[in-house]
Amino acid sequence: MTLQVAIVDDQALMRTGFQMILDAEPDLAVSWTAANGREAVERCADQPPDVVLMDVRMPEMDGIEATRRLRADPDVGTRVLILTTFDLDEYVFEAVRAGASGFLLKDTPPEDLIAAVRVVAAGEALLAPSVTRTLIEAFASQPTRLQPEPPSDLTERETEVLGLIARGLSNGEIAEELILGETTVKTHVSRILMKLGLRDRVQAVVFAYEAGIVVPGA
Repeated sequence: MTLQVAIVDDQALMRTGFQMILDAEPDLAVSWTAANGREAVERCADQPPDVVLMDVRMPEMDGIEATRRLRADPDVGTRVLILTTFDLDEYVFEAVRAGASGFLLKDTPPEDLIAAVRVVAAGEALLAPSVTRTLIEAFASQPTRLQPEPPSDLTERETEVLGLIARGLSNGEIAEELILGETTVKTHVSRILMKLGLRDRVQAVVFAYEAGIVVPGA
């Protein structure tokens, strides 16, 4: 099945370049492009793609607000992959809070971009290594705020897995760390997301830090 992708960027050259990369793949097709967030929200209402590649800084409506509106619409199942030239705490933090499923820098190699689209479309979350570090640093720099209580309905093992997710480990790495089968880890991850009502691993990272399961710098 061909995955439908939309590209939202205020630079025509960027839109064209990304489209050439994606359309060259047999399982990917660019269904439409947009020059700003407002246009993207309108297009998604009529023709929602599987994944939107969303720039951050754009006129009329930026990518963060557009992501927030798309993810708030229950009729739009589109996942958002943020692409930006700016590796800044505020963008990472706000993009995650807005509901983005992935965050990559625009200098990401084409093969990594293609892989990221497939990962996000499959329902997984994706953060570039540098972005994961930035996200953790963002939590560390946030002022003290009210935190939810650590979840009591998670088992001890699930809480342990959640902590490792928050540290950026993949399922394979978690399996190696806990001496478990990777299938078992996938089951734990699914149960964690279901019990906590979380959409994906990115939200799980946010929850783990806010709940105090993982402490930045520890």
